[in-house]
Formats: sequence, C-alpha cells, structure tokens
Amino acid sequence: MIGTSDIQGILAGGGTVVGTDGEKIGKVGQIFLDDRTGDAEWVTVSTGLFGKAESFVPLDRATVRGDEIVVPYDKAKIKDAPRVDDSDGHLSASEEAELYRYYGLDYGSDDDATGDVDTAGSRDDDVQGTVGHDTSGPSTDDAMTRSEERLHVGTERVTTGRARLRKYIVTEEETVTVPVTREEVRLEREPITDGNVDDALSGPDLTEEEHEVVLTEERAVVEKETVPVERVRLDTEVVSDTETVDETVRKEEIELDGDTGTTRGTGGL
Repeated sequence: MIGTSDIQGILAGGGTVVGTDGEKIGKVGQIFLDDRTGDAEWVTVSTGLFGKAESFVPLDRATVRGDEIVVPYDKAKIKDAPRVDDSDGHLSASEEAELYRYYGLDYGSDDDATGDVDTAGSRDDDVQGTVGHDTSGPSTDDAMTRSEERLHVGTERVTTGRARLRKYIVTEEETVTVPVTREEVRLEREPITDGNVDDALSGPDLTEEEHEVVLTEERAVVEKETVPVERVRLDTEVVSDTETVDETVRKEEIELDGDTGTTRGTGGL
C-alpha cells in the first residue's frame, strides 16, 4: 500500500508511472484517495500526444521506487483504460466499478478501498483530486503542496512526401551546315604555239576521239555517338521554420477560507 509520505514525495518530485517491464508510461497526473480510509487508491497518468489524455491506474498492487510508481500493467493496457469524468474530483461508484472490471480486479470486497462509500477521491469534498491536493494527516505537517502543469513541447519527424529522379528520352531536330565540294567539267581552249605545236601534230590529220573524265563530289555523312554530358543527383536540405503550439495548462491556487476575519490570499502569484 502506498502511504501518505510516499504520495508527498512523488508529488513534490513530479513523479512518473512505470510498467513492470521498466517502460515509462507517463507523468503522474492526479492521485485519488479513498473517502473512508484516506488511502491512495487511484493514480492518473498522462498519455497520448503531448500528454493530453489521462488514464486511471489502480494503486492496490503498485509499489514506489524513488519518484516512480511501478504498476503491474503495460502502456497499451493503461492507454486503453475507460475514460471517466473526474472534473468534480471524485469517481462515481459505477465509474470505479467499470475500471475495476477493466483491470480484472474484484470490486466490493472488504479489501477494496471504497467499500460502501459512493466515491473515491480527495478526503475533503471541496478539494479536487489533482496533483498537489491536500493529503494532510497525522503523519504530515501543516503545509500544502501547490503544483501546476508545465508545457513541454518537442518535435517528431514524420514523412511528408517522396521525391525521385526519373530519366526519359526526348527527340529533337538538330540542323548543322557542312561545307562540301564537287567537281565540274569545263572546256579549256588554248592556241597552237611554238611550244605545243609538236604535240598538236603528233597524231593523224583527221580522227574521231573520245576522252572520259571521272567527276567526284563530297556528300554529308551523318554519324551519331552517345556521350555523357552531366551528372544529376537528388539531395535534400534542411530549412528551419517556426511553428506556434497552443495548449491549455492547469495550476493550483491556495487560498485561506475561514471565519477568522483575515484577508483571503491566493497562492502561486
């Protein structure tokens, strides 16, 4: 059984709830006391994204290890526990019975903290069972612990899209001007002179003769080759930005309420 001194140590140290396998389940949210015995009966643990949800865990089989409450359940079991409305700082009998059934515990025996009491919560009806609620008793001093929720915001990396490189072939026309040459036939006439008269008179007087000349020309020849022109790779860069997160946090306030005629004050200012 977890005692009052254990509760104060856990609340003061911002305790955590741990499963039997050593996995951290979450921060301690609220501790509920039995109205009849004053024993710690339930603890809520913050679960879900940013700890928005709270799940109830029974303390009858829990042990304290420093500022940790070790319970015989895993995180999945606790996270799926029935959600109940504890806005008034108490659990109704039906809500408590539903939680007992979920955790496979006997409800209504002599060992149960609630017995015939209708609710399980803080010992005073005007004090909600939140972190730092009044656990004053014979073994405590006259002080009251005031607590508040602190917002812790972190980041997680998620997949937002995919990018890939894809290579495909396109066809385009390319025009290149190439200089070419060709041979053409033309007649050249030269007069008979003393220098060439012997060649001119070397043959018969009158003859028929043919002389054939082979003509050539250059034509453009197309030949293609594949050559590498550049390398392309896919890379990423980190761009920093800011994002605003809004969340509601709670805090406890302590005031003096009585017939002493003194001025009422609020703590935590």
